[in-house]
Amino acid sequence: MPENKSFLPLMIDLHGRKVVIFGGGSVGERKAELFSEYANTLVVSKTFSQKLIELQIQESVILIQMDLGSISDNEIMELMDDAFLVIPATSNKLINDRITSIAKSRNILTNQVDTIGEVTIPAVIHRGDLVIGISTTGSSPAFSRYVRQRIEKVITPEYEQMISLQNDIRTYLKEHVEDQKQRKSILWGVLEDDIVWRDISESYDKAYKRAYDIVQEKINKKD
Repeated sequence: MPENKSFLPLMIDLHGRKVVIFGGGSVGERKAELFSEYANTLVVSKTFSQKLIELQIQESVILIQMDLGSISDNEIMELMDDAFLVIPATSNKLINDRITSIAKSRNILTNQVDTIGEVTIPAVIHRGDLVIGISTTGSSPAFSRYVRQRIEKVITPEYEQMISLQNDIRTYLKEHVEDQKQRKSILWGVLEDDIVWRDISESYDKAYKRAYDIVQEKINKKD
């Protein structure tokens, strides 16, 4: 990674924010599929892949047909109005560099696909409220995918259930246990209990009953 780059992993709420993707090919399509789940996504290109056309029909993205090789800087700026993130994803590096330069002049974050820009998009694992991002900061996207596949074998669907269980038990403890350190100790006790993990793979209710018994045991022991 270049010495002048210093990436900090962040979780950002993109709801209601605008993301502009320049390029309607396979790379732009992949970016649009991702960001359309989280943000208001605009794709600008002379031509569009069939998948992008389908996303527009589904009202997941907005497509604007323009020749990026001939439009003016002012037109590019207008397309960027109110954008949170700009993604230059054309097959022409000169065009990508131009779009990046204009975005930076307006203090808009960029994720340029043919170089390490200001924003890198990690490989992502979702297990309910558990979100894990994996990145090599652009050095090796293939390795990021490899690591994601390895982690997915460890982070099983039971982790999603455990988050729900922890949240339910935490809510209960806030109502019945005043001491924060004791609440933390009880929650860890639930997390480290092998029987809870075994039960949660069979039934949430069964795991909750086991966790509840642990809570009561620890509360009574404290008393």
